[in-house]
Amino acid sequence: MNNTPIIIEKILNAPAETVWKAISDKEQMKLWYFDLATFIPEVGFEFQFSGTGTTGEEYIHLCKVLAVIPGSKLEYSWTYKNMEGYSIVTFELFPEGDTTRLKLTHIGLETFQENGSDFTKESFMGGWTELIGNLLPKFLAKA
Repeated sequence: MNNTPIIIEKILNAPAETVWKAISDKEQMKLWYFDLATFIPEVGFEFQFSGTGTTGEEYIHLCKVLAVIPGSKLEYSWTYKNMEGYSIVTFELFPEGDTTRLKLTHIGLETFQENGSDFTKESFMGGWTELIGNLLPKFLAKA
């Protein structure tokens, strides 16, 4: 069992305030992340969204905000409806002049491995690499 978390760091060409809004405002999130019915960056807030597996199956993500430091840190649990496993996703922002270093950490992925090939560490790594390495920077370039 591999307990190593996914850690992705990316320098984004936007100030931390702009990046914070992109990761915490539901209207902006739906343009690069997932379309959430509602989202409030507040500890205890619960939200859910749907994702599609490699063969078209729908997975309902169930999440709960665990920590918030406005402009700096957003952390939430990440689980799936009717499936085993519990993980935590953390976004941390580090202002670096006109840019922001975003550090994404996803721990607990090994708890999902019994759920099939869509839940391997490699699958999660591919998803986060696309989101943080491609979709978020493209969104920020237009913001």
